[in-house]
Amino acid sequence: MADEKKFAGYVCTGCGLGERLDAGQLETIATRDGKMQSCKQHEMLCSAEGVQIIKDDIANEDVTHVMIAACSKRAKVEAFNFTDVALTRANLREGVIWVRPDTDENSETTQEMAEDYIRMACAELKSMTQPSASGEQTLNKNILVVGGGVTGMTAAIEAAAAGYPVHLVEKSGQLGGALGGYYKVIPTRSPYDAPAENPVPGMIEAIEADDRITVHLNSTLAKTEGAPGRFSVEVATESGSSETLSIGAIVQASGWKPYDASQLPEFAHDKSADVVTNHELEALAVAANGGPIKRPSDGKEVTSVCFIQNAGQCSDKEGHLSYFSGVTDLVSIKQAMYFKELNGDCDTTILFDNLRTPGAGGEDFYRAGQQAMVTFSKGIASEVVPGDSLTVKFEDKILNEETEMVCDLVVLATGMEPNSGPDPYAQLMVDEAEDEEEKAKAQAILDNAPPSILNLQYRQGTDLPHLKNGFNDSHFICFPYETRRTGIYAAGPVRRPMDAQQARDDATGAALKAIQAAENAGLGRAAHPRSGDLSFPSFRKEGCTQCKRCTVECPFGAINEDEEGYPMYNESRCRRCGTCMGACPVRVISFENYSVETVNQQIKNVEIPEEWDEKPRILVLACENDAYPALDQAAQAGVEINPWARVIPVRCLGSVSLSWVTDALNNGYDGIVMMGCRRDDDYQCHFVRGSAMAAERMSKVGDTLDTLNLEPERVILHEVAITDVERAPQLINDMAETVEKIGLSPFKF
Repeated sequence: MADEKKFAGYVCTGCGLGERLDAGQLETIATRDGKMQSCKQHEMLCSAEGVQIIKDDIANEDVTHVMIAACSKRAKVEAFNFTDVALTRANLREGVIWVRPDTDENSETTQEMAEDYIRMACAELKSMTQPSASGEQTLNKNILVVGGGVTGMTAAIEAAAAGYPVHLVEKSGQLGGALGGYYKVIPTRSPYDAPAENPVPGMIEAIEADDRITVHLNSTLAKTEGAPGRFSVEVATESGSSETLSIGAIVQASGWKPYDASQLPEFAHDKSADVVTNHELEALAVAANGGPIKRPSDGKEVTSVCFIQNAGQCSDKEGHLSYFSGVTDLVSIKQAMYFKELNGDCDTTILFDNLRTPGAGGEDFYRAGQQAMVTFSKGIASEVVPGDSLTVKFEDKILNEETEMVCDLVVLATGMEPNSGPDPYAQLMVDEAEDEEEKAKAQAILDNAPPSILNLQYRQGTDLPHLKNGFNDSHFICFPYETRRTGIYAAGPVRRPMDAQQARDDATGAALKAIQAAENAGLGRAAHPRSGDLSFPSFRKEGCTQCKRCTVECPFGAINEDEEGYPMYNESRCRRCGTCMGACPVRVISFENYSVETVNQQIKNVEIPEEWDEKPRILVLACENDAYPALDQAAQAGVEINPWARVIPVRCLGSVSLSWVTDALNNGYDGIVMMGCRRDDDYQCHFVRGSAMAAERMSKVGDTLDTLNLEPERVILHEVAITDVERAPQLINDMAETVEKIGLSPFKF
């Protein structure tokens, strides 16, 4: 029969496995306990010969399910990439022999670990089916770029160069954004000794000459619906006309806006026309048209200028920016050199506290400023007094005294604020607030929010979520460009302050990510971080209670409800994290290759020794993105792990079902360790909220332990980073010590 399942196991004896383990016994375990219909050994299974054996069995023996007992699932991914079968891996190298000392005393427990991992892998495989694409859509190569500044133009140019049609939407009447009105830019090439020519005119020419790029000026997004591969976007113009576009993926490059210097009354920006921001100075330099820069108040040529650094930045005062914008010191050096170029012997002073010049050429550019006779003075400005000339009062940090200087022009080095839309979580708070006070606070946030940029028709709100200080969420460590809305990528200063070159690099990365998202959507495959995964969630309707927990807890807006209130999955928005599965109280949500049952079967097929054997069993549920790699790295470093531990990688701690905890305890496990990602303001969860939701769910485990008359120390949740190479195994060893202290589980008796 074409649908008949055939199970085959393969045991590798390379990398020291054959010397440390009884491979013949492992083969017996696979066929006898694991019910594999066949099992073969090979001295180097990842070699061309070993891989060909598996391929031949798939082709000639109709094998549909493959169990590979070798190295970690994170190793040899390309070699064992069999896309037409269900596949599971038993981690015998990193998970067993590399974490156990090679002594006769340890040989018995090391073999027991390996046998358990064989049983677990076989049991998991029996509950899996081979995923196939949903076929929700075909390939849609159209890329939408929102924002026509240097970031958006770069994204459009790069996507078009890769062969993808681009729609570039700009709300103003011309391309270029903030940088379009600049005189010159920070240099990006050696010798970094002078400001560089503005690249915007050349970029506009390139866009106008590219027939793959369609530009929509004076336009905004009135509505964005759908998902990767089938976004439906309504582009509206100022004149009232609109056009609906079919889009594969989206790059939001909506840029930044200058900090409002009127919030700095001590610097007299609103009292004197001769106090300007760094952004406003660019217009004065352009207006000079190659001649000297002149004072706005009377047109007099500037003979002395003072730059006040960090104006309204790095401050906890109300209305100030708590962060440093990263590039304003370089911008001031660049602009100081304008005066040396255009205004001859202009007395030019940069007043700073901490001067930072990041980037490859930052230090060289600073030295070039010194050589151009720009004065760098360490001091903190307290006040600008307007008059025929301006008086800058400041504390001289070298002489440690209050002093002042007189100048024609003052330039405030103010920061960058993101041009992002309203935070959708504030929108949700208004809808879901439990009392009027909470609702009023959320509404106040919305009342002061900027207009929507994307106008998403999602239940989670109209725009991309914010991370900090209004910048769109796009984690700098784990997933640059990625956002919580699948297929929509943030780039440029909307996700963090950056200079023009950084923005162009950022845009290139986001464009490539958008292309990948469109291609994956066309193939029915997942986006980051499980790129290429064909599985997607389904549910058993007759068991669904319509509680809506899956809908509410999905971090990516991949689930809506149909007219009857049942979940309605959007496969191409789904990241395959399994959070919905962990949220479901009745266990009716599953993936073809990952389900409550695939993990439950692993838990149940570990051999639990009798209590007189005095061999505890500790279940470790480890996030596959951080904790499991940390354990693999620990193994490579030779860090020892207690032999009582049995590790199961999970897609995300958010996917953990409480049933796994109760079933493990009922089966006689003596302790449970859960390892998820960091979940605070600097979260590192690849699925954004998985660890936080798991922690919330596990806070209720105490009630279960009370019911079972078990100590609360038996179940613990830890935050683990991928760099916790020493700490991750120690947490497992700590649980072993805890079990030794409090005793074996009474469920063994």
